[in-house]
Amino acid sequence: MNSVCQLISHDLWRMQLLTAVAQLDLPQAFIAAGFVRNCVWDALHGYQTSALNDVDVIFFDQSDMADMRQHQAMLALQSAHPNVKWQIKNQALMHIRNGDPAYSDCEDAMRYWPEQETAVAVRLNVNNQLELLAPFGVEGLLAGKLTHNVRRDINLFLERVATKQWILHWPQLELCY
Repeated sequence: MNSVCQLISHDLWRMQLLTAVAQLDLPQAFIAAGFVRNCVWDALHGYQTSALNDVDVIFFDQSDMADMRQHQAMLALQSAHPNVKWQIKNQALMHIRNGDPAYSDCEDAMRYWPEQETAVAVRLNVNNQLELLAPFGVEGLLAGKLTHNVRRDINLFLERVATKQWILHWPQLELCY
């Protein structure tokens, strides 16, 4: 996990975005998915940091079922970094959309994501240190694997692999399903 945090800590842009999210004081707030995954895959392929389609912020707040905090967070992040396409999701609500049992926290929600290597997130903690959340670990990510999560339909996984064109962009990835 330290090598993932080292990669991120040397990326000024990512650190700026992590600082912006930390300042929101959202419960269990992390930046997840491609923000972390792509940074590692780029390093494995010797690429300079690739542009991201969006920046996925996750948090967990069961007291906000109206999703007001998500809206407020979006406004604050868009104001601070208007050139970033932010995606902010309260994971306490995502089980409804996904047809899953209620999630207990962000880590539990991530256990249902279609790819294991996407289920990785990072934040600046109260000590201003990087903290990683990775329910499947980071071994597969660091090994350049793209692994189907058996909690999701294999066809969803294969569709995402095709539409997101990960293998075209990072040709050394190993598909695991």
